Amino acid sequence: MSAFSMLPETHKMLQQTLRDFSDNELKPIAAKLDREGTFPEDAIRKLGDLGVMAIEVPEELGGAGLDYLAYAVAMEEVSRGCASTGVCVSVNNSLYMTPLLKNATEEQKQKWIVPFTNGERVGCFGLTEPGNGSDAGAASTTAVDAGDHWVLNGAKMWITNGYEAEASIVFATTDKSKKHKGISAFLVPKPTPGLSLGKKEDKLGIRASSTCQLIFEDCVVPKENILGNPGNGFKIAMETLDAGRIGIAGQAIGIAQAAFECALDYSGKRESFGQPICKLQTIQNKLADMEVRIQSARLLNYHAAMLKDSGKPYSKEAACAKLAASETATFVSHQAIQVLGGMGYVSDMPAERHYRDARITEIYEGTSEIMRLVIANNLLKEYQVL
Repeated sequence: MSAFSMLPETHKMLQQTLRDFSDNELKPIAAKLDREGTFPEDAIRKLGDLGVMAIEVPEELGGAGLDYLAYAVAMEEVSRGCASTGVCVSVNNSLYMTPLLKNATEEQKQKWIVPFTNGERVGCFGLTEPGNGSDAGAASTTAVDAGDHWVLNGAKMWITNGYEAEASIVFATTDKSKKHKGISAFLVPKPTPGLSLGKKEDKLGIRASSTCQLIFEDCVVPKENILGNPGNGFKIAMETLDAGRIGIAGQAIGIAQAAFECALDYSGKRESFGQPICKLQTIQNKLADMEVRIQSARLLNYHAAMLKDSGKPYSKEAACAKLAASETATFVSHQAIQVLGGMGYVSDMPAERHYRDARITEIYEGTSEIMRLVIANNLLKEYQVL
């Protein structure tokens, strides 16, 4: 019995709908998107029509009104077809929509959520800087109170959807003396005077998603565009990343599933020593190890999503899911190339793309090293070791 069979009926329907969408709409274009580095605009709009660009957003705001378990399922199925499309979906849902749903005023929700639910527009998230990386509390971008507006100066790096986004949540220091408690979150439209974009990064994987710097030079932001209370930005960012890790875990599982299916299919067609290589014990061992890791990561992610949906603490579980899923994606895509041999190393087969796409899942929204710290810190608290 697969993990999918245990899902509620609504989630099964979503899973099958997106499985069909991935097979019919995403897989046929994934290699071309990757090769050309082209943003999947048409696919994003179609996913918007399916409600996938705003899964957790209530229906009255234009969203699908579903839960985070549905989001985990959706991220896996979309990423199984195209990992680049998957990360575009992830950023709009978890990094852009989630902090707005929790912290925005009703007026802000109408302006910054409703137009971004149908795939016509996407948002982005500006936290990381050239000099801070995993140390998110060391924000050097500043926001100065100028009376009826804020003035932002600084730069944000590795911004997914940076070129296509029409709005960004930007974290900037409003009071240096308070360190991480002096960081605030701002809603910045794109384009806007004082905001420019760096070059589009040439990446190893997820090449169809744009990644760039956001550069702020005396960028004026209206006073009403602050998200939540001043000084609450670091808390907003950390809560957002906890939720976002469920999405990235789903992306990683989708990549792993795609690589596994590629290896499984090839092993049944490729003959060696007078029989399909899937009859060889060495290949069978590889396939078994792949399946165990994928199923384990999937269940960890479902567990984290269900904890979030029930309102229970889930930070440790989301980190566990993200760590397991990302390392599973790397492992499975590596083993898939071994199964395919030389064919796995050329772009005629998708295995090499899955391998390239998998690698980033161990880095963004918290590296594997940071995930281990999050897990360990939660364990020490749970068991009252310190």
